Amino acid sequence: MGARLLPLLRLFAALVLAACLGSAAAREVYGALDTVPLAALPPEARQTLQLIKQGGPFPYPRKDGSTFGNFEKRLPLQPRGYYREYTVPTPGSRDRGARRIVAGGKPETSGEYYYTADHYRSFHRIRE
Repeated sequence: MGARLLPLLRLFAALVLAACLGSAAAREVYGALDTVPLAALPPEARQTLQLIKQGGPFPYPRKDGSTFGNFEKRLPLQPRGYYREYTVPTPGSRDRGARRIVAGGKPETSGEYYYTADHYRSFHRIRE
């Protein structure tokens, strides 16, 4: 009986948390991600997504396309190597900056893309 009760308790906790702290806090605790429309992204992010779908060329070939470990577990859990990261250029930055797109599965065709503007502290799933 305890195993059957656990999912209901989690759902109840999420509802209480959403009511008390707001839905954003509940999403953060339970792993659901907000989405962002493609049109709302900065132009550099839209351009990076186009490069990902084309297979490059990328501005940082040694870094772009490298494995994203998801060590903080902010994206849905997948086997190591599932996620790849790509630099979204930041105008005026002397380095790669903090903005990235992380792609799941086969980057060119998966349709699973996440945007972070704060170097992996938060993610938004890109809605095309």
